Amino acid sequence: MISVNINADTAIQLIVGVGSSVLALLLMLIKLPQSDYSSKLASSKHAIVVSFLLCGFLMFYTIGMYGSPDIWDWEMFTMLTIYIVVHFSTSIISYSMISLLKMEKTRRQNLFMPGLFVSALVAFLLIESYRSGNQTFFWTTVVVALTAFLIQSIAYIVYFDRAFKQSVKDLENFYDDDESHRIRWVKFCYVISMLTNLFVLVYLGLYWILDYKMEVASLYTLWYLLYMLYFTSNYISFLSSHKLVLDAFAYKTLSGQELMKRINSRRIRKAEEPMTPEVAEKEFRELEEALERWVAEKRWREYDKSREQIASELNTSKDILHHYFILKKGKDFKTWRTEMRINDAKRLLLENKSASTNIIAEISGFSDRSNFHRQFVKIVGCSPKQWRDSGGKL
Repeated sequence: MISVNINADTAIQLIVGVGSSVLALLLMLIKLPQSDYSSKLASSKHAIVVSFLLCGFLMFYTIGMYGSPDIWDWEMFTMLTIYIVVHFSTSIISYSMISLLKMEKTRRQNLFMPGLFVSALVAFLLIESYRSGNQTFFWTTVVVALTAFLIQSIAYIVYFDRAFKQSVKDLENFYDDDESHRIRWVKFCYVISMLTNLFVLVYLGLYWILDYKMEVASLYTLWYLLYMLYFTSNYISFLSSHKLVLDAFAYKTLSGQELMKRINSRRIRKAEEPMTPEVAEKEFRELEEALERWVAEKRWREYDKSREQIASELNTSKDILHHYFILKKGKDFKTWRTEMRINDAKRLLLENKSASTNIIAEISGFSDRSNFHRQFVKIVGCSPKQWRDSGGKL
C-alpha cells in the first residue's frame, strides 16, 4: 500500500502521476477502426498505455517513499525514479512507434523483449543499490546503467530510422501524391522522446556540480508531462485520420492469393458469387471497358479522389481494381496512373512552353509540385525543365 505525502517537494510528482494516468485512461477509451492494420495499431496503443501507467505508478511510488529512512538524498531518489520511467519508456515507446510503422512482428519482438528485460534489471539494481546506502556500489551501478541505456537508445534509434524510411517508401509506392507528411509527426515525436530521455544522462552526469538539483528535477518532470500531452494529442489525431496510411501498409502485406481470399470473404458476406477464375475474367472485362471510358474522359487527371471513389466510378471495388492491375498489367494502379500523368505532362510541356511547370503539373493531375518533379525524374530520367529545353529529345 502506497501512502501519498503531498507537500511542496512532492507536488510535481503528483501532477505528473495524475496526468499520465489520465492520458492512459483516455487512450484506453479510444475505439480503433476495423482494418488490416488495426491489430498493429492496437498493439501500439496498448504499449503507450502501459508506458503512461508505469509513469503514474512510479510517480506515486516516489511520493509514498517521501520521508522514508531509506531515502538519504531526496533529489537523487526523485531523479532515479524518473530515470527508471524513461528507461522503460525508451523500450515501450520505440516498440509502439515501430508497431505504428508496420514492421514485421518477429523483428519487433526480438528487440522489444530483451529491452524490457534490461529495463527491469536496471530498475531493480538501481533501487537496491540506492537503498543499500553504499555510495560506491550505487554510483558504480548508475554508471553501468547509464552506459546500457545509451547503447540501448542508439540501437532503438537506428532501428526506428530504418522502420520510418521503409514506411515512407511504402507510402510513395502506393500513392501518387506525397503522403509522407501523415507520418512525419511519428519521427518528430520519437526524436523529442529520445532527446527527453537522453537528458537524464546529462542530469546525472552533472549531478555533483548542479546548485539547484531539485529545481532541475522538477522542471524535467514537468517537461516530461508536457511531452506526453503533445505525443498523445498527435497520436489521437493520427487515429482519427489514419486511413490513407493504413491502406498502404495493409496492401504491402497482401500477396495475390491473400488478396483473392479477402475479396471472396467480402463477397460471401454480401451474398455475392465467389471470385472464381471465370467470374474474375468477366469482372475484368467489364473493368477494362469502364477503364477505357475513364481514360477517354481523362479522369486520371483528378487528384482529389480516394481509391474507393475511383473504384466506385469504375463500378468495382478497390481490391478487384488492385488485383486487376497486378495480374493484367504487371503494375499497380498508382504506377499506371502516374505514368499516364507524366506522359500527359511531357506533351503539355512541349505544346505550352510559356506555361509554368506548376500549372502543367496541376493540369496533369499532380497536387504537389515536389512529387511531380520527383515522379518526372524517376520515369523520364530528367527534370521537366530539361525535357522542355531539349524539345523532348532527352
